Amino acid sequence: MAATNVEAWQRAVVRETRDVAEGIRRIVLVPGEPVPAAAGTHVDVMVTIDGEKHRRSYSIVEAHDGGRELAISVFRTAASRGGSVFMHTLAPGDELEITQPLQNFPLRVGAPRYVLLAGGVGITAILNMARVLKNVKADYRLVYAGRNRSAMAYLAELQAEHGDALEIHVDAEGSALSVTELVAGLQDGTELYMCGPIRLMDAVRRSWRDHGLDPANLRYETFGNSGWYRPEEFIVRVPRLGLETRVGPGRSMLEALEDAGADMMFDCRKGECGLCEVRILQLEGTVDHRDVFYSERQQRAREKMCCCVSRAVTDPAAEPGTSGLRAGPAVVTIEVS
Repeated sequence: MAATNVEAWQRAVVRETRDVAEGIRRIVLVPGEPVPAAAGTHVDVMVTIDGEKHRRSYSIVEAHDGGRELAISVFRTAASRGGSVFMHTLAPGDELEITQPLQNFPLRVGAPRYVLLAGGVGITAILNMARVLKNVKADYRLVYAGRNRSAMAYLAELQAEHGDALEIHVDAEGSALSVTELVAGLQDGTELYMCGPIRLMDAVRRSWRDHGLDPANLRYETFGNSGWYRPEEFIVRVPRLGLETRVGPGRSMLEALEDAGADMMFDCRKGECGLCEVRILQLEGTVDHRDVFYSERQQRAREKMCCCVSRAVTDPAAEPGTSGLRAGPAVVTIEVS
């Protein structure tokens, strides 16, 4: 899913901040060197965590006036690596370092029909696509799933703009999305674009495969912090390099290895391209696979992992007091390319 982008960093000023749902803040940026931003683009932002600079990615929800204003929306989550907390402290007048718009999730106009699927804050990557498809009078359906309405950003605006083309599923109201029914009901040639939690993404990918649908028609954008378990500190070792370092809950393995001096390969930093793959030599704990690169079979094998997003955690299946439960952090020993 990764696309090649030429990065150009620039300064941006925060023009506006406001809450658009429970825990989700809309931030409008004015870039110093504006360029148009197509549907599916994102910006990378330098955030400050414990006095250090870190790179985070946020989907562009809306772009106005040829990219002179870019709106992003950030969900503040306890499982965050610290970027969302920083972003929620921003106020009008603050300055940031951001890239120009980057494209890893392009919308192909011209398909016979579309389904756009957003889970929770995944709507930030999908909203602008829906607007484009409406404007070109495409045959589209926007499916939006969330825990409760108060946590679903831009819901009222989407209802007003898309009317019957919008299909809402709310867990708290007993109308949770059935992935099997959604995929089974697709007509031939339908392109599905999705963004949301890893559980939703995995379920759609499995159902897509089980129904024998064309994999080229399934396109997605991922969250780097969307995992099966809460992030926790773990240790990573690279024997060939004589390297051992700790990976805190607010950092990725890739970042920790880079800081420790390892020369790492990577591209998307979102678990999509597989370029940052490392081979697992030994594992004390289990792997929290947060990528969409490996198949379910490959993830179960626990032989490799995408170090940009995936993590090691203490074995959640072990019962307290048994020999299977480690007293200390999980340890993963790897070989890097």
